[in-house]
Amino acid sequence: MARLHQEAPTTVPNPCEQRIANRFGVKQLNRPADKWLNAERLLGILHALSGIAVACLPLVKDPSMFFWLTLLAMVFYMPTIALSNSVSYSVLGQFRMDPIKTFPPIRVFGTVGFIVAMWVTDLSGNSASANQFYISAICSLGLALFAFSLPKCPPKKDAGDAKSVIQILGLDAFKLMLNYKMLLFFLFSLMLGCALQLTNMYGDTYLSTFEAFPKYAETFAVKHSTVIMSISQISETLFILAIPFFLRRFGIKKVMLMSMLAWVLRFGLFAYGNPGDLLWMIIFSCIVYGMAFDFFNISGSLFVNSSVEAEKRSSAQGLFMMMTNGFGAILGSALSGRLIDAFFTKSLTKANDVYAYFGSNSDHPIMQKMLSGNNISADGTLDHPILVQQWESIWLCFAGYALAVALLFAVLFKHKHHPNEIGEISH
Repeated sequence: MARLHQEAPTTVPNPCEQRIANRFGVKQLNRPADKWLNAERLLGILHALSGIAVACLPLVKDPSMFFWLTLLAMVFYMPTIALSNSVSYSVLGQFRMDPIKTFPPIRVFGTVGFIVAMWVTDLSGNSASANQFYISAICSLGLALFAFSLPKCPPKKDAGDAKSVIQILGLDAFKLMLNYKMLLFFLFSLMLGCALQLTNMYGDTYLSTFEAFPKYAETFAVKHSTVIMSISQISETLFILAIPFFLRRFGIKKVMLMSMLAWVLRFGLFAYGNPGDLLWMIIFSCIVYGMAFDFFNISGSLFVNSSVEAEKRSSAQGLFMMMTNGFGAILGSALSGRLIDAFFTKSLTKANDVYAYFGSNSDHPIMQKMLSGNNISADGTLDHPILVQQWESIWLCFAGYALAVALLFAVLFKHKHHPNEIGEISH
């Protein structure tokens, strides 16, 4: 399959605001939840600030200012993901509830909200409208008010002396990596973060590229690719609910290994699917995504909560989030873009090559639009070659990467499963 460009470079634009926000915002803004400020209050403050920033976006006309304001909104928003986990675990602990059993059914409603947002914006025609920002802002401000009503989650008090600069910045959470097992866990979190970024960057883009193929241009999957991709989030809701059973039955290592193998299947199915007769492969790939995402991200969060002292949990959750959505996202987007440019991009220099590739002819409106502005010489040579990306090979390469990570994890990560101890998580 192909993604079209008429001029280099061919790298897909990166969601850099989110990556920068994850890199520099998550741990530093989660640190107060460990030391100085009630976690639920910090959660409310961050959602309010994020909502205000998002509400201002439609008012901005300058692209540069839009970028910086989006970055500011992400700096406020991204820490709330890990912080909401910390608040959940704290509240469950106060009521002496088992997080392994209780947290997944609560977490599922976050995914339900994701699905509702995708469907509402796509089917209402607001996916390219300023209204989506106002919807987001209203939800953020409402969530901020709700956060202040949650049970108090006070910071853990230390009896120690004044804190060093490293402690104040929350960088002491990196000491967790002195433990070999935690070091491996965070390194594999980074590697899985790369895989997650690949699907975030290229999943919807991949389906959209079929617009250039007359055979598929009018299919539902192409016209409403966001709805098709939302099957991934629907699958999440089901696999989240299955986490307690799988953790108790198989243990944390096997569950996370299942996640990695699910990524292999996810990418492999994308490689051979299409919006027509092989749509079932794309749909099954979206279903598999639920296991790929939940069995590492949610189980990993529970693993961190059970492996770290109570006073460091918010910072540790922030570090986990930073390794997956921060460093992992940066590496995944940067390396994959260069890889695609270097090895999986083909240049079509002849008009007949373009027609053959897309299974069409010069009379089709899609081909006419694609070649508009292109001067075609007598022998059919284009003055601006059409660059296409070989999606089958790209997805197979990604699948190979996920398989390599899974094999390394199976060999290097040592963890003995004790079913009777799964639920014994101290708070």
